[in-house]
Amino acid sequence: MNRRSLLTGAVALTASAALAQQQEKGSAFDRYSPGAAPIRYPDPDIIALDKRYEPLMIGNTPIQRLHTGSMWAEGVVWNSVGRYVLWSDIPNSLHRRWLWDDGHTSVIRDSNNSNGNTLDREGRLISFEHLTRRVARYEHNGSITVLADKFNGKPFNAPNDGAVHPDGGIWFTDPGYGSMGYYEGMKGPLELKEAVYRIDPNTLKVEKVTDAPTKPNGLCFSPDYKKLYIADTGDPHCIWVFDVQNGTKLGKAKEFAKMTMEVNGKKVTGNADGIRCDTEGNLWASAGWVGAGFDGVHTFAPDGTRIGQILLPEIGSNLCFGGSKRNRLFITAGQSLYAVYVNAQGAHWC
Repeated sequence: MNRRSLLTGAVALTASAALAQQQEKGSAFDRYSPGAAPIRYPDPDIIALDKRYEPLMIGNTPIQRLHTGSMWAEGVVWNSVGRYVLWSDIPNSLHRRWLWDDGHTSVIRDSNNSNGNTLDREGRLISFEHLTRRVARYEHNGSITVLADKFNGKPFNAPNDGAVHPDGGIWFTDPGYGSMGYYEGMKGPLELKEAVYRIDPNTLKVEKVTDAPTKPNGLCFSPDYKKLYIADTGDPHCIWVFDVQNGTKLGKAKEFAKMTMEVNGKKVTGNADGIRCDTEGNLWASAGWVGAGFDGVHTFAPDGTRIGQILLPEIGSNLCFGGSKRNRLFITAGQSLYAVYVNAQGAHWC
């Protein structure tokens, strides 16, 4: 038996005991406190719920907290040219940046209470802004291009998260959270039904692709771009999957996975927020609003089965794959930025 088999085997043997231990403790904050002892491998907060998760785990790597101090961290994205992680601190209306080289964190700019962020096919940052109710693109020269701020003559509710198709089309959700109060944007009426839209890369024409989810939140494409997944943070608290038709439209909504599971003998329901696929079609979802034993990251097999968890002491809000090998998972959660190496690669750069 080789070293890798021994490590993954050890993870599998301790998974159930570790999950029970974390649920019993009710908190994992101690491990991230200043001066805390190093975590003994395998990391007890990386949990296999199904044997299909074991090949995705690394037995000798820890979950690390890279930064804390945001008010509500969201919209994490990896910039491979600059070798940094960018994320939104929504209430403080900031874009923050963590540098790979030395771990330095700094503020880049005011963000108009942006939530999600992604990169287009030319490496330009696209932000989904609550305050301005718009989708904006940061050009290479530093200027800003407004890609969309209205649909059928009415302002968006508060664009939330998005993804870019190979044809350059920008798909984004508009649940309206940033207009429901002053904390993450500007309180105002929601003039449109919550929906998902596509911006044409050539004409910038905006088309509604679906309004089936109650509160469409995070979204991502499958590795082959033939499916679109959408996290619904309203009833029924699930992740939907749609067939992508001709690269521009969606088929009928199908339920992919429920955000309900058993924790410490009790059935609980939380939410999935930001989501990403790996190259094998597994879906990684930031998750939260339940507590210990649930909050963090949930991983689903292509058939929708929950196969593993990465437990965090804060509510998971978004995630992305980064690093030169696209095998380091960066996670925004509550006030913090976390990272962990996984034996998987992101299907797309962002």
